[in-house]
Amino acid sequence: MKIIVADDSKVMRRIVVRTLRQAGHGGHEVIEAENGRECLDLVTDRTPDLVLSDWNMPEMTGIECLDALRAQGTEVPFGFVTSEGSPEMRERAARSGALFLIAKPFTAETFAEALDPLLGS
Repeated sequence: MKIIVADDSKVMRRIVVRTLRQAGHGGHEVIEAENGRECLDLVTDRTPDLVLSDWNMPEMTGIECLDALRAQGTEVPFGFVTSEGSPEMRERAARSGALFLIAKPFTAETFAEALDPLLGS
């Protein structure tokens, strides 16, 4: 499976990829995006099976990317890994079609709980 990890921080992208491995999902192809605009382009070009995106990024935020994907009719599974997890953000994410929102700090167990139903355990 192909997974896009979108975050403007290279360090955070590495942490997300490491946590994917720790959660038992290390065998997937991971494609990195530095912002929502790049993520949007990569979804079109690479047809991933899942997107893990930060919320706040330059050029295009994660929620703007998700809204643009849904407006295009793209139904790629999409989840947020972000520093904020307020009820309002969770509601906004769900309304736009996100499957989950994982708030930082997170653990491998948190990832497994969200991803096992999508990727298998």
